[in-house]
Amino acid sequence: MLEEVERWLTRRSWSAADRPLDRLITARAGDPRRASVSVVLPALNEEATVGAIVSTIRRELMEKVRLVDELVVIDSGSTDATAEAARHAGARVVHRDAILPRIPALPGKGEVLWRSLLVTSGEIVCFVDADLKDFSADFVSGIVGPLLTDPSVQFVKAMYDRPLGDTAGQGGRVTELVARPLLNLHWPQLAGFVQPLGGEYAVRRSLLERLPFPVGYGVELGLLVDALHTVGLDALAQVDVGVRKHRHQDGQALGRMAAAIYRTAQLRLSRGHLVRPALTQFERGENGFVPHTHAVDTEERPPMREIAEYASHRAA
Repeated sequence: MLEEVERWLTRRSWSAADRPLDRLITARAGDPRRASVSVVLPALNEEATVGAIVSTIRRELMEKVRLVDELVVIDSGSTDATAEAARHAGARVVHRDAILPRIPALPGKGEVLWRSLLVTSGEIVCFVDADLKDFSADFVSGIVGPLLTDPSVQFVKAMYDRPLGDTAGQGGRVTELVARPLLNLHWPQLAGFVQPLGGEYAVRRSLLERLPFPVGYGVELGLLVDALHTVGLDALAQVDVGVRKHRHQDGQALGRMAAAIYRTAQLRLSRGHLVRPALTQFERGENGFVPHTHAVDTEERPPMREIAEYASHRAA
């Protein structure tokens, strides 16, 4: 590990307990406009979990204390009752396709996160995945905390243990097999991040609006790498929020995620184009193995500040 990263780990890695809620509320009071917080949950068929997450954030961080100003669920086209569950729990629900209709929506998590900037107003934007179980408000307050108390910090990732079923520490398979090797080999300054692909992170809007967004699963790696090049390592941080439990993907889905993440890394290394941006996987059928070919996410959305509607929205 680079000496620079070792120093960073001692200076920019914290626990959620390091910044109690009363300290955060005091920090917010000093400049409520610049300290406004929007929480965004991207959701696709998360009826089973999204309501509990929304309820916890509303109760602990909007009603008991005023840490979060805005709680928005962006529905990616769910076919279950995700939108109803989120709305009933107290979130504002916006359908992906209703945001920036001039540009047809593409499938993918990154697309939803990019569009969320147009329907939120907080100067700090906190993203939280909607499939978390046993959710704690620390996932929000922990990663928002450094942004409220240290003006030099611009991007904060959550770190946590990721069990796989009942086995501790075995989650995050794409992280360990794909993302961590890529980062260590090509962006060694980011080798200190415990959960580089984690879906829980808080960022100053002024930085987010300057970054391109990969539309699919590569969004977390893309934003982290681009943030490093835009603001430098010392503006990035991570906070330990405990244990993250969520719905795990099967091996085929993980393969598609890995391909998208590799593609995102490749673009940032060469800004070139794959000759054949597709991934073929195999499943056993009645007559042997059957190939299934999937497109690999190759689209990226431009920095939001380049979108005319965003400038109008921010000026309003």
